[in-house]
Amino acid sequence: MYITVAALQLALNSDEKTNIDAVSDYIVNAATKGAQIILPPELFSSPYFCCVEDEALFALAYPTHEHPSVKAMAKLAKQLNVAIPTSFFERDGPHYYNSIAMINPDGNIMGIYRKSHIPDGPGYEEKFYFRPGNSGFKIWDIFGTKIGVGICWDQWYPECARAMALMGAELLFYPTAIGSEPYDTKLDTSRMWRRAMQGHAVSNCIPIIASNRIGTENNVHGEQHFYGHSFIANEWGDIVAHYGSDESGILVANFDLKLTRKHRAGMGFFRDRRPDLYDRVIQDQ
Repeated sequence: MYITVAALQLALNSDEKTNIDAVSDYIVNAATKGAQIILPPELFSSPYFCCVEDEALFALAYPTHEHPSVKAMAKLAKQLNVAIPTSFFERDGPHYYNSIAMINPDGNIMGIYRKSHIPDGPGYEEKFYFRPGNSGFKIWDIFGTKIGVGICWDQWYPECARAMALMGAELLFYPTAIGSEPYDTKLDTSRMWRRAMQGHAVSNCIPIIASNRIGTENNVHGEQHFYGHSFIANEWGDIVAHYGSDESGILVANFDLKLTRKHRAGMGFFRDRRPDLYDRVIQDQ
């Protein structure tokens, strides 16, 4: 069984409609290349607003079915017969989340994943806006396989990837908004960012698809540059498609899931696990 996946990389600006239209055009193009599951970057309808703490920016959030990104992607998914893990700023009553609406090829929302790990630091002040997710990790049946989605900061945690793998995920997707660190302008985390996820691919024997934004956005900290480096890696962690720091476009890869299943079984990682020894991992001290 084969599956074709795509990751989008592009710059985003302050106009919601322009951003959604740009992502939509990329998705149409990806579909013409045969992509079945297409991943846009994190919070793609706006600039990355979490670099500042401003209560006026809560107006960017909507209930799931009312969010412009979700509505546009649902319509497009049905039109193109593709699945789109859609990142959006969710409002649920008085609560706010950084969420994924998993939209299937019928244009229906299969479920919501809410970002579990919420960063808080210069330039990435997400705890001001988002509650830690209460959905738990999720997997979805799409095109005859199971996929899992983590959001940005989730991608640094091996527990997140392993949990989704244990739930049966055969592909892992990570939409992202990451770039320069205002507290240390010489620090470039793009290498570690890729390596962390390549490690998830290797240790779970599962392909990884990561989508990031590019470009420079201005905020109270000055300029914040998003470093791209979106990529797709196979079950060995080898990068099979990638962009650098400034390229816009669509990464596409095709995977033989029957073969990746065979490799995953052969490596024995899940056979040889010792959860009876892992109590320390869940102790919060």
